[in-house]
Amino acid sequence: MNAQETPQPPDATRYAAPVVQGDPVEVADRVYVIPDRRVPLVPNIGIVVGDRAALVIDTGVGPGNGAHVRDTARRLTGGLPLYLAITQLDPGHGFGAQAFKGHATIVYSAAQRDRSRHHATAYLATFRGMGGAVAGRLDGMELVEPDLTYQDRCEIDLGGVRAVLRDWGPAHTADDQTVLVDGRVLFAGDLLQSRMFPILPYFPPFDTHFDGDRWIEALDELIALDADVVVPGHGEVTDTRQIREVRAYLAHVREQTADSRARGVPFDDAAAVIERNALARWPGWEVPRWIRYAAFAYYHQDRNEAVRQ
Repeated sequence: MNAQETPQPPDATRYAAPVVQGDPVEVADRVYVIPDRRVPLVPNIGIVVGDRAALVIDTGVGPGNGAHVRDTARRLTGGLPLYLAITQLDPGHGFGAQAFKGHATIVYSAAQRDRSRHHATAYLATFRGMGGAVAGRLDGMELVEPDLTYQDRCEIDLGGVRAVLRDWGPAHTADDQTVLVDGRVLFAGDLLQSRMFPILPYFPPFDTHFDGDRWIEALDELIALDADVVVPGHGEVTDTRQIREVRAYLAHVREQTADSRARGVPFDDAAAVIERNALARWPGWEVPRWIRYAAFAYYHQDRNEAVRQ
């Protein structure tokens, strides 16, 4: 990839089937996670249980995963009324929502609703084009409209448990959403991953909603929440220290990319240095291919800013 090339979504033909499996694990009082098991395109699924209702966070890829998550939530909660929220309108996180239609109150931010109406069909075609196990999970998939839509912030009283939904996009993507449970458990979506380099879906002209500066600002605000438990979009459950590490990584890429551009360093050379330095500083993180994607995204965004000025 050089600065003039358009990056493509990763090759998923050799991925394991993105199937949500396993029992919910209690990570805090009344808060459960179905772990992703570090399977690509499988998110950490949240289930928050109140006295009167429960909130499901994310669905997995396709209607089969969505039905599995719905039925798991029903068993866990004893049949309480359900709400569904998704951390972003992405096939891995939200393309199982149809299984909840008529069985739960589906809550989207306005940004998620708009992205569903205007961009989801293209996302669906792209992921079906990945072939293999990913395409198979999307068989019979249909887009659904939310039952409730909010602007910026939404509070849901589950009965003895309060969940605050907040819209952050564009940051990592156009419609990032977090869920904060009783001020103590944060579901961060793909604003954050654990023990892996952050996913950066910047694939122009297919997806250009990344805002690197806003992503860092959002992480600063999430750090200030000082949650006891942090559930990333992918990877192990963690705490605020991991938010600080991801923020440091993004700042590293932003600063080194800007410096390389200012000195006229060709993109390929700059990306190689940024990748080498990031691997040295975060040696335990997986999926290093995302480093080069991040360098491309920051380079492209900085270049566009320079042109506008």
